[in-house]
Amino acid sequence: MAEENVKSTESARPSGDEQKPDFHIEENAFSNIDHIIGVVSGKGGVGKSMVTASLANAMTLQGFSTGILDADITGPSIPKMYGIKGSAESDGNGIYPKMAANGIEIMSTNLLLPNEEDPVIWRGPVIAGVVKQFYTDVIWGQLDYLFVDMPPGTGDVPLTVFQSLPVDGVIIVTSPQDLVRMIVTKAYNMAKMMNIPVLGIVENYSYMNCPHCGEKIYPFGESHIDEIAKELGVPVLGKIPMNPEYAKASDAGDFAAVNNTSIDEAAVALRSAGKKA
Repeated sequence: MAEENVKSTESARPSGDEQKPDFHIEENAFSNIDHIIGVVSGKGGVGKSMVTASLANAMTLQGFSTGILDADITGPSIPKMYGIKGSAESDGNGIYPKMAANGIEIMSTNLLLPNEEDPVIWRGPVIAGVVKQFYTDVIWGQLDYLFVDMPPGTGDVPLTVFQSLPVDGVIIVTSPQDLVRMIVTKAYNMAKMMNIPVLGIVENYSYMNCPHCGEKIYPFGESHIDEIAKELGVPVLGKIPMNPEYAKASDAGDFAAVNNTSIDEAAVALRSAGKKA
């Protein structure tokens, strides 16, 4: 289905003076979102949700109103990271996101299930529809930044987000492993095919600091992200070390207190992201 949609999108691209079809959907009437930023990865296990939450925290600390749309429908982790429980409330106007301790607004499938441990066993089209509803039916209010935490890969959900939401740009998350070149390039190529600007790359699990001498240790080998980013023509926006305190904060539901200074350059890039038309 996703491959067919990509092909149909490519065939719909204009030639000459033809106007490109606009598949964007309307946000909720009570929402006013200035910037929508997608956080993507070519594979799982790179800590994408942790990076998404770190970016949201960073912009909140700078005084911006921020939200996270947890589009990882079958594997949501954002509410647990922020210690959010219970169901989201709704009325005739729409669904209200839950608020984290630091003021970040959050919407996730975990906030709609009777039990947060219930599995979400839905097919792709249903999942894609829920992602759209998180934009059309959720009352986000006035937000400077809405971060979309996407599932890994280049399947239905990223395609739906890129086609349906007015995304200002994406940040690619990766880790220093052998397949990094292919993984990053896949995510980069999908964004470019959908005409979404790539703001830069964040490398997670980049290194760890020796607790005794402070020397950097590279458990996954030396990073090659700088040369890959140079080949693609995009900046490296951060190299995040392995930090057990981040994992501890996530498990305790206290990620709102985390200030991950390793993504300061990403925060600068976000401030430069263009407003939606």
